[in-house]
Amino acid sequence: MAIVPKRKTSKQRKRTRRSHHALSTPNLVNVGGEKVPHRLVKFYKREDLKSTKNK
Repeated sequence: MAIVPKRKTSKQRKRTRRSHHALSTPNLVNVGGEKVPHRLVKFYKREDLKSTKNK
């Protein structure tokens, strides 16, 4: 037999548990100087990444 919850999980308890599941956007910073290659920034080699098109 399967495990069955003893009591119904309330909406508040369920939503409180899920409050940590939200996604957040990465913080992109305009960097004018030297960059570490593994960091995510808006610019690469002085070019805006948003304006470049996939080739």
